[in-house]
Amino acid sequence: MTIHSVPVPMIRLLFSAFLLIFLALPPKAGAATPQGSAANTTLITLLNTPGIKGAIPTKVLRKALEGYYALLEQGRVARKGILTVIDFNRPSVDRRIFVLDIEKGELLHSGLVAHGMGSGEGMAERFSNIPGSHQSSLGFYSTGATYQGSHGYSLRLQGLDPGINDNAAMRSIVIHGAEYVSDDFIRKHGRLGRSHGCPALSFSSFQQVIDLIKGGSCLFIYQDVLDAKQVS
Repeated sequence: MTIHSVPVPMIRLLFSAFLLIFLALPPKAGAATPQGSAANTTLITLLNTPGIKGAIPTKVLRKALEGYYALLEQGRVARKGILTVIDFNRPSVDRRIFVLDIEKGELLHSGLVAHGMGSGEGMAERFSNIPGSHQSSLGFYSTGATYQGSHGYSLRLQGLDPGINDNAAMRSIVIHGAEYVSDDFIRKHGRLGRSHGCPALSFSSFQQVIDLIKGGSCLFIYQDVLDAKQVS
């Protein structure tokens, strides 16, 4: 049997053609991105952290982490390590805001948080990006600077999801304290009071939370309708 050698130029041509075909192929479904790998590693750690385990659904925490790492990579959140999750699938009587230190694997705070009066009574069910709607807005935010406003010490928020929450600054959606966010209010009314769309916190914790998350950290507000983009 005679073996014929392939000329070097032909080898180079074949290799170049193969490389072009390989690069043109779409990524393999389910292939992990660097952000996805980091999110999965952190997810495993946090799901075994006291205070977090059983408190935040795995689906919600995974979405929050994937978004956080993507935004961090894009330079759209400036402060690394702090992630705040608000789970509006829960009723207002539940603790549904969670401040996480994802580098240390710690729960820094959990507590009550109000939703907008246009979003529902005991449950937040409707969401909007429209000024005057008095509804909460879902999605990812970057925390901004603090200021003294009509509600006292407050924290500005910048909505990062076009069409979902990017009118937050124009709508004056901020974090502030409110007297209607308390266990006493729940005992009297069976639910929290409601805001004009702001994620309002209790007077007993709002200053602590603002100081924990101010200055460019990531905030994620979630409810199942976000997956279907069922917001106005």
